[in-house]
Amino acid sequence: MSRRIDKSWVVLSSLENSEGDRCVDLFRRPDGSFGFEEFRRDVEDAGHWTPVAYYSGQGFATKDDAIAAANRAVVWLREERD
Repeated sequence: MSRRIDKSWVVLSSLENSEGDRCVDLFRRPDGSFGFEEFRRDVEDAGHWTPVAYYSGQGFATKDDAIAAANRAVVWLREERD
């Protein structure tokens, strides 16, 4: 889990690309809102997941809204799902 995802947030799913070096986590906060964050995993980071954007600050009313926003914001995610 990333340093950018608060420990009180529940990660609902992690969507990885086919190479296994990019990931989007979808999560639910204690207030019932949803969000997402994008990560990368590179050799120079010793294989740790590193956040690459600041999407986690956005809040969405539903999980579907968060997924739709992630697909709009994260190009590789949209391309892998097509």
